[in-house]
Amino acid sequence: MDSRKELILKAIVEEYIRTAEPVGSRVLSLQDELSVSPATIRNEMAELEDDGFIRQPHTSAGRVPTEKGYSYYIARFLKTTAKKTTGQQLRRAVAHSGSQEETLRSLAKALVHLSGDMAIAAFGADRAYYTGLSQLASKPDFQRLELLQSLTSLLDRFDEIAGTVMRSVAQEPQVMIGRNNPFGNETAAVVVKCRLANGQMVLLGLVGPMRMDYRKNLGLMEQVVDILNE
Repeated sequence: MDSRKELILKAIVEEYIRTAEPVGSRVLSLQDELSVSPATIRNEMAELEDDGFIRQPHTSAGRVPTEKGYSYYIARFLKTTAKKTTGQQLRRAVAHSGSQEETLRSLAKALVHLSGDMAIAAFGADRAYYTGLSQLASKPDFQRLELLQSLTSLLDRFDEIAGTVMRSVAQEPQVMIGRNNPFGNETAAVVVKCRLANGQMVLLGLVGPMRMDYRKNLGLMEQVVDILNE
């Protein structure tokens, strides 16, 4: 993909993450990073659509990223910059925690507050926990009843799914998206597996719409790793 198409795709993904509204050529033409006319952008968007990176959800609407578009964006552009303030908030959340399980539950609740997505935690192979489902239900992405029903039906098998994720992920934050995400084809997850001081393996993660703020959520999970390694 040439550099101009890359910048247009990047702009579409980031604008759609921010607004949850299809992105049109005129909006993109106002961005200083592009500096090209709406007509040129429309031509490039048509090619990106032909190649499967974006789609037009409605006639006369702007475009939204596809799973392929998000995956390209994550691989090509995603660099995290974990904010010091979020790290401080996460540390405050666990300052008075007692057991390691209590610490993980406190971290999960803090992650919901900071990300707006659902947090998951698994302790070994037989105990799993999630919190923040109501956060997801309030997002525009989940106003489609069938999508919310699909997610909640998967949560009926949450222990099984969490165990599968625990066995498959690496000990560093990673993104699972669409068909590669066991929490649903139209969702995304950022997860990490950590070994605690007592040798126990634990899983923490965030589950949200495919439109989730990947940069922010990866930064949060990097902060979690730092806290658990201390």
